[in-house]
Amino acid sequence: MNDFFTLLRYTTLAGYQWQHPRLLLLLAAVPLLFFLRRLLARRRARVEVAFAPGPAQRNWTAVLRFLPDVVLGLGLSFIVVALARPQRTDERVEQSGRGIDIVLALDVSGSMEIEDLRPNRLAAARRLAADFLGSRVGDRLALVAFAGDAYSLAPLTTDYDLLREDLAGLRVGMIPNDGTAIGTALGVATNRLRESTARSRIVILLSDGENNAGSLDPQLAAQLAHAFGIRIYTIGLGKDGFVPYGHDDEGHPRYVETRLDETTMRQLAAAADGQFFRATDAGALREVFTQINRLEKSEIKQLRFRNTKDFYPPYLWLGIGFWLLWLLLKGTFLSNPLED
Repeated sequence: MNDFFTLLRYTTLAGYQWQHPRLLLLLAAVPLLFFLRRLLARRRARVEVAFAPGPAQRNWTAVLRFLPDVVLGLGLSFIVVALARPQRTDERVEQSGRGIDIVLALDVSGSMEIEDLRPNRLAAARRLAADFLGSRVGDRLALVAFAGDAYSLAPLTTDYDLLREDLAGLRVGMIPNDGTAIGTALGVATNRLRESTARSRIVILLSDGENNAGSLDPQLAAQLAHAFGIRIYTIGLGKDGFVPYGHDDEGHPRYVETRLDETTMRQLAAAADGQFFRATDAGALREVFTQINRLEKSEIKQLRFRNTKDFYPPYLWLGIGFWLLWLLLKGTFLSNPLED
């Protein structure tokens, strides 16, 4: 009995996928059919039957005359539900292949607050790096932040939500020792990747200045990365010359002079079989990440397995059962032979 009521629950019916959903419109025709049948029965010629004198006796048993119609209506409804073919589909996705291990090394030195990129260099880099995360499938990524020192903020992981949180937390001043330690940043990134067994291992280093801090020479760090089979992409961020940098005490725009050591950035990329990109605005930086995304593709294959199970048999058997019960009731006192 519990199984019967379970089949009739709204949550059960709503959880199905219907192969022929339009057939469910026929459910509305079932009560209409009986209404028309009753209407036609009243218009037919009646046979006058004489009964004994006295008022007709009415009791609750008169209601049972409608039982055959109710049984037939249920039978037809269950058959309609069965014809609509209720199903449930389980889909399983399996991934195979080899991904890429990527370390994002982002400069958080004081100059990243310069506003030639809106709202500033660091905010633009954070936003577009997060978009880059969303475009990767099956790859492990790590995050390194550097200024005068370099720190690994997140290990290689496929938890992109965690990486987005770490990206959102990057800010100027989070590393007390200001400066631009590019060589140290490459060393930390290489240390993350040197034991990786991924098909491809890359470092994406983004900076807006020149190496002026740290104890590791950038060229030596790039050669070390190359020795471990790590490819380096360098992104030079911002414009050279005088660029806006906040406002003075009177609210007037303030300008500072900035310069990117483009030669060193190119040499670092060349030493580790990578490429150098220059991004002077947010649009160019977005295009840089798009190009890197095209250059570094993972060999990930997705296999989808669909298992579809039919749930129409219980409704079909119920429909047949109610129809047979209706035939049985037609031969009993519940049926009115004078009306049928």
